[in-house]
Amino acid sequence: MNSFDWHSDTITAETPITTTYRNTQNVRRFLTEACGPGFQFNRAFMAWIKDGAPKTMGDVAAEWLRRQQQ
Repeated sequence: MNSFDWHSDTITAETPITTTYRNTQNVRRFLTEACGPGFQFNRAFMAWIKDGAPKTMGDVAAEWLRRQQQ
């Protein structure tokens, strides 16, 4: 199986976070569409994404939105 290319492969809500995950422009584009124009990364959120727990890009978008409501 080829590894996912975070720079050019199509990202959907079902795309799993892999060990090769990178905060690319492609990821930023997906999350801006999913979360709105106010989306931005911060260190705590990036650490949560890469914590090793199984998650999808849909989970990532939902978590960012949840954190904005706090």
